[in-house]
Amino acid sequence: MNTQNKEAVHRITIVGGGAGGLELAVRLGKKLGKSGKAIITLVDASRTHLWKPLLHQVAAGTLDSHADEREYFALARSNHFDFRLGRMDGLSRDKKEIYLAPTLDENGIELLPRQAISYDSLVIALGSQTNDFGTPGARENSIMLDSLAAAERFHQKLINCCLRAQTQDQVAGEGRFTVTIIGGGATGVELAAELHMTTKILSSYGLVNFHPEKDLKIVIVDASPRLLQMLPERLSESVARELRSIAIEVHTNEKVVEVSKAGVQMASGKFIPSGIVVWAAGIKAPEFLKDLDGLECNRINQLVVNRNLQTTRDPAIFALGDCCACPQGEGLPNVPPRAQSAHQQASTLAKSLIRQLQGKSLLEFTYKDHGSLVSLGNYSTVGSLMGAIASGSVFIEGTLAKWMYWSLHKHHQVAVNGLFHTWLSTWAETIDRVRNPRIKLH
Repeated sequence: MNTQNKEAVHRITIVGGGAGGLELAVRLGKKLGKSGKAIITLVDASRTHLWKPLLHQVAAGTLDSHADEREYFALARSNHFDFRLGRMDGLSRDKKEIYLAPTLDENGIELLPRQAISYDSLVIALGSQTNDFGTPGARENSIMLDSLAAAERFHQKLINCCLRAQTQDQVAGEGRFTVTIIGGGATGVELAAELHMTTKILSSYGLVNFHPEKDLKIVIVDASPRLLQMLPERLSESVARELRSIAIEVHTNEKVVEVSKAGVQMASGKFIPSGIVVWAAGIKAPEFLKDLDGLECNRINQLVVNRNLQTTRDPAIFALGDCCACPQGEGLPNVPPRAQSAHQQASTLAKSLIRQLQGKSLLEFTYKDHGSLVSLGNYSTVGSLMGAIASGSVFIEGTLAKWMYWSLHKHHQVAVNGLFHTWLSTWAETIDRVRNPRIKLH
């Protein structure tokens, strides 16, 4: 393709390589990029992709992130899109350009200069980050599982505390090491169960003086009346019952007012001394989306879009996933920030952008709630399948729920890697489970 023709081709730029953004880039690359009908560019600040719902397993050490990461450059080559490394920090709607901050190496030396990328259609799919609601000390004294780096930092602290517990009998005055998880949503409860399972396994790897029940205490704190407040009450009760059966302490109706190096202070006056604090309560879109060249956003920085996933003030800019506030209809709440939402939006938007190039109208997005699944490691999996029967939902648990939770990840892998490569990687995972320790020990 010569330069003149290339400049005339429609340019679709996608910012954010999470579940929705990457799936969209792959779909458009195969449909438009391969045939030269459009130039598809994916932008991300990281060089690799990891499915975000797996971060709690990385933190607990039950998943080696290197086994599941995919290189964006390799994905781009095999799926006919371009990849640009960088973090978006600005936008010019008049020039139709986005701006990427300089990329630095581990020593702070500039690796890539400031960049400008042009677009005809822009899709912002930057996901979300943890919302600490301005709680004093939260950002300084707790770990927020927003990234792979944060999950790996938590894992190192956990392993170190377990090693330190080996000498606990010799250190006068030391009690149980406490991990406090603030937030009783899916991330919080899944992390708690994985941690309990990890420490039990760890004690069998030569840490003869480390006793999970005696040396480690896991606590969940949530301001809502019950865990998993947004999910069906029956599912919530089942999860709470399972957590308490493995000695995980649960505090509901407790608002955290301060996080210090010593622990967590609640509004009720209760104080929990803590060695590690994980903040997993609430989300917000990245801060720089607020007032991004006049685009409308809500109080948690989400870009406001219409049913076509177009931003309200610029029809050439779209948003999907956790970073957008998408209406469902009159009297209904916005589409919930879940992985299934991002997947459905990516599928709809891929069809819409193809139709747009054909001179056809955009499709309206309709969210279909397929239910929720919560995994408690090897202990249990529970879920609610929506729309399964006329009355609305079917409650499932046990082996069926475990299989369906596993299949969610596989579904994402198929969307990104294709069926054959997913089949191969699944066999590789099975072999690795036999060859490697059950948890990551470093």
